[in-house]
Order: sequence, then C-alpha cells, then structure tokens
Amino acid sequence: MNVTASQIPIGLERERFYVWEVPVRATHWLIFFSIIVLAVTGLYIGHPLFSVSGTARDHFVTGYFKVVHYYAAIVFTLAVLSRIAWMFMGNEYSRWDQFIPVTAERRRNLRRTILFYLFIRRDPPAAIGHNGLAGLVYCVVFSIYLAMIATGFALYSAGAGIDSPMRYFSFLVPLFGGLQNTRWIHHVGTWLLLAFMIHHVYSALLMSEVEATGLTESIVSGNKFINPEHPVRE
Repeated sequence: MNVTASQIPIGLERERFYVWEVPVRATHWLIFFSIIVLAVTGLYIGHPLFSVSGTARDHFVTGYFKVVHYYAAIVFTLAVLSRIAWMFMGNEYSRWDQFIPVTAERRRNLRRTILFYLFIRRDPPAAIGHNGLAGLVYCVVFSIYLAMIATGFALYSAGAGIDSPMRYFSFLVPLFGGLQNTRWIHHVGTWLLLAFMIHHVYSALLMSEVEATGLTESIVSGNKFINPEHPVRE
C-alpha cells in the first residue's frame, strides 16, 4: 500500500538515499540558467525591443546580445552533452534506463504514474529517482535540447566568417529544410522548453508535497528521504 504525506506518522524515521550526484545537479542548474539567458537574448535577437541612434558600430547593442547568446549556447551544449554522458557513467538513478522504460518494472511505474495524473489512482507510485512518466518526458526534452543545439549551430554557420570552423556546420541547414525552417524550429523549440520549465517547477512542487520525500531540496543536496513503510518498488 502506498503512503501519502498526510498518512506518514509524525516523527517516523526516514531512510536517506543519495540520488542525484554532483554532475547531475551541476548540469541541471547549468541547463536551467543557460536556457533563461538563451531565451531572453534569442527573443531579443529575433525581435529587438529598442534601438539607439547613430551607427551600429558605435553601440553594438544587438551584437552584445548575440555574444551573450553564443556563450550561453556553449554552456548549454556542454552541460547537455555532459548529462548525456553521465547517463552511461552515473549511479542507477541517473542512467539511461531510467528514461527509456526497457524493463517491466519501469513500464509498470510508467502506467501507474499516468493513472495517478489521470486521477484514476489515488497515490503516486513509489520511485526513488525519476518516476516512469518523468523519465519518458525527459527523453522528449533531451531530444528538443539536441534539436536546439543542431539548429543553433546551423544558424551560426550561416553568418560565420569564411575562415570560421563553424562553417563546417552549414550542412545542417538543408537537413532542416533551409534557413527559414531552421529559424522556425529553433524558435518553436524555445517556447517548448519555456513551457516545460513552467510545468516542471509546478510538478516538482506538487510531487514534493504529495510524496514528502524532499524532492525539490534533492536537486540541491542530492538526497531524498523515503518512508520505510513506503515501498520504493512495486
């Protein structure tokens, strides 16, 4: 039987699990803050909100936004690739099979989590790391990450100098159907990631309250606290 936060006896000792290792937490926050910077600077580059008088070379306003955007893109790319690498190097809670439900246990957890969100199941299924649904959603999110990186490199290559090594990524432009389609995909991806971030914060706070495992705090400390009477595997 699952136990909700309201059913846990006061003072009951909980078992601590070290779930999120330092690379997971570091890449999580690097991705989070770089997306914020990329969204703000990218939307400005696409639609400048203000202009200044005089020649552009004397002010370089949009140029500064582009520079910040490019450096944030480097941080974002390295963080995403590092997190993907850690899927094959990290502990059992951060590995790739927590995202792709290849085992019967993960598929059961996925089905029960969906039933919980559909209000068919009263309590969420127990999970120390990501539940089955969250893991599957992250597969989609990381696919968007990679699409944003690829389209970003493609857009950069279009304006890079003839001697710039970024010109080598120009082969990506026709793969996305041309420069205009590449911009459109990059723009849509931005809004999808912003929408996911809003939902992610909401669902993290919700599940933290329902499960009472220290979920939101765990992305800082790395630790989650599980009620001994709450089965972590079903």
